[in-house]
Amino acid sequence: MNFFEIKNLETYQAAYAASIEDPEKFWADLAENNFLWKRPWDVVFKHDFSVPKISWFEGAQLNITENCIDRHLDKNGDKTAILFEPNDSNAAAEHITYSQLHRRVNQFANVLKRKGINKGDRVCIYLPMIPELAISVLACARIGAIHSVVFAGFSSTALATRINDCDCRMVITSDGSFRGAKTIDLKGIVDEALASCPNLETVLVVKRIHSNIQMKAGRDEWLQPLLETASDQCEAAVMNAEDPLFILYTSGSTGKPKGMVHTTAGYMVYTAYTFKNIFQYKNNDVYWCTADIGWITGHSYIVYGPLLNGATTVMFEGVPSHPDYGRFWDIVQKHKVNQFYTAPTAIRALAKQGDDFVKPYDLSSLKVIGTVGEPINEEAWNWYNTTIGKEKCPIVDTWWQT
Repeated sequence: MNFFEIKNLETYQAAYAASIEDPEKFWADLAENNFLWKRPWDVVFKHDFSVPKISWFEGAQLNITENCIDRHLDKNGDKTAILFEPNDSNAAAEHITYSQLHRRVNQFANVLKRKGINKGDRVCIYLPMIPELAISVLACARIGAIHSVVFAGFSSTALATRINDCDCRMVITSDGSFRGAKTIDLKGIVDEALASCPNLETVLVVKRIHSNIQMKAGRDEWLQPLLETASDQCEAAVMNAEDPLFILYTSGSTGKPKGMVHTTAGYMVYTAYTFKNIFQYKNNDVYWCTADIGWITGHSYIVYGPLLNGATTVMFEGVPSHPDYGRFWDIVQKHKVNQFYTAPTAIRALAKQGDDFVKPYDLSSLKVIGTVGEPINEEAWNWYNTTIGKEKCPIVDTWWQT
């Protein structure tokens, strides 16, 4: 039985029993029947907790972007993959189809190659929540480069520490970012960081806020002209199952931030499987996770998990309080969002403003609502359940580590 889609309690109980009785067969069946592989694996799972060392699908070869994009093109090429909602509530949303995403990722991947980025090189991405952030992540994966996204709210010191620690050859950033009513000089922060990053060779800059910035000759280049002359065809690199996909740094709340290396195949299978079933995603649903891609939640449940399932995933550039505290619910109504996933901190902040910011909006499209990032307190849970979920939406409370 294919347990990739758990539709009811009986299926869940059967899937759970199968996963306990023969875990290797359980995960092998999921992997074999629901993903594209260039070469099958020799061993499903190996571990040595004394080291510790864990490997999944050893011997297999694949490229995760073919599973995120290419395999959806024949039947769903015209389906929206990324639905970008900009910071400005009066600006039009951007719908990027799977076919368009395929072309844009390939063009970006060819730019990376032209600038000397090879398989195994590390690329730092320091961008706001705009489509180029997701596209640059996928472009790195397309050619086997290892992306290291740094949350665009971090300081120049934090950015420099991460760039040097994983020896990045390139930074992808923007001239700046919008955050509510403010603009932030991201390029200036990058310039400060790079004063202490001697090995960094190239900076690609996305034009977002159209500000006057300093461009260092021989290092900095605007991205758009490079994309305009890049081919939209790029063969996906053949990756081993245990090749690194990305490095993401812990928050540093318990000491020095640690670069966590996520490898390709095990991450792919698990994020796709958990996305599908935690959110009960159905074809043609619209899914929205309000996290930033700079965190593991955004990697897994804005980019990889949804796209592996051929979903429509919303990317929101702004903040929940701009232009007022009804922005989230305006977006839910506008795009008829079916699954909504946010943090307890946001829920508490919105609940504190009262229900008047919720009442004008139609939230009837919601089917599943979720929380992530920290434990949720009872008062916030009750408000979320009653005011947002209307006591008809299951609340999925999720947790894990970077």
